[in-house]
Amino acid sequence: MAGGLQGIGKIPELKRRISFTLLMLAVYRIGVHIPTPGIDGNALASFFERAKGTLLELFDMFSGGALERLSVFALGIMPYISASIVLQLLTVVIPHLERLSKEGEAGRRKITQYTRYGTVALSLIQGFGISVGLERMTGPGGEMVVPHPGWSFRILTIITLTAGTAFIMWLGEQISERGIGNGISLIIFSGIVAQLPGATINTVRLLRTGELGLFVVLLLLIAMITVVGVIIFVELGQRRIPVQYAKRVVGRKVYGGLSSHLPLKVNTSGVIPPIFASSLIMFPATIAQFTNHPWMQKITDNLAPGMLVHNLIYLGCIVFFCYFYTAIVFNPVDVADNMRKNGGYIPGIRPGKKTAEFIDKVLTRITFGGAVYLAVVCILPTILIKQFNVPFYFGGTALLIVVGVALDTMQQIESHMLVRHYDGFMKTGKIKGRRG
Repeated sequence: MAGGLQGIGKIPELKRRISFTLLMLAVYRIGVHIPTPGIDGNALASFFERAKGTLLELFDMFSGGALERLSVFALGIMPYISASIVLQLLTVVIPHLERLSKEGEAGRRKITQYTRYGTVALSLIQGFGISVGLERMTGPGGEMVVPHPGWSFRILTIITLTAGTAFIMWLGEQISERGIGNGISLIIFSGIVAQLPGATINTVRLLRTGELGLFVVLLLLIAMITVVGVIIFVELGQRRIPVQYAKRVVGRKVYGGLSSHLPLKVNTSGVIPPIFASSLIMFPATIAQFTNHPWMQKITDNLAPGMLVHNLIYLGCIVFFCYFYTAIVFNPVDVADNMRKNGGYIPGIRPGKKTAEFIDKVLTRITFGGAVYLAVVCILPTILIKQFNVPFYFGGTALLIVVGVALDTMQQIESHMLVRHYDGFMKTGKIKGRRG
């Protein structure tokens, strides 16, 4: 690792890209601390102190603490992610979008433009909802979070939050183009990691006061290391189906006759299922929080993190979206047709329909394992907080994002170094998929 870090400084372009990425992330973290005008900061802090353990705390974690401060970046990058997911789903059902997705770079630029429009539209809607919700919030003494409510405050808040999200989206695109790694993912990564020092300090404080025992802390450290290792193990896991290419004679040249493999990831859907499941549960719970009807409050209580109903719905949605999203991004019929057109076949399996059925069968089996893995990792924070009184949110979508982004960024750094004939980032070997 030390040798790999030294090699980074010997490549000017890589050094420049990493410096640019760190600079853009620093700009993002500065913006997190710029408050939205018209907010009573003390009353807002008191309100969020009472909201510990609720859905608002989960929202605040993904915004990197911007929501708790109601900064200009309070909406975070989630509107962009939501717009991207919606467009991916619409690509399957709208022929125009499907054609664009197959037109190469020009089509991708057009879809990216649609994603930007969708991001702005979602930000306007969410900004309006937040402004109305803020006007109804009060501190412990009954003081209003918004001292001067009205349409002037609402319009100002909508414009501020929408502009903040648009700026974050621009930062992410600049990082992807001029920096290293995926910009949007790194912004989410930095927001989550930025809360680790506070969680560490809080844990040490509880340890000193005796609220957390030394044995529990050591047990948590072992559990954290184990969970991170399991995530890396599964995320790199692949089921490699052997593929044989027949020899073809074209003129005087012979093509094909090579052996290869078709890699199927254990977790093909990535972190999309937990995000979908969280959004599906948070939507009715968030609506119910702004009403005073008893039955709506009952829905809010049952959908709170840690409740049995919430856990069952959450786990069921994760398993469902694992299969649903995998079916969208991976089509066994297209893979089998492309393989047949290139003279490839799976030994012992007839090309065409039989090959598609075999790939679908294998994919269905490994997706079940990936769904169980995601469900266990995502339910882990609830168990730790409720059963062991852990003072921070560990596991779930946040941990999957952190580990996944770290692996992807290391792979990109290693690729830059290997292209220029340097040793990889890890001297013990390349970061590559593990054979399942």
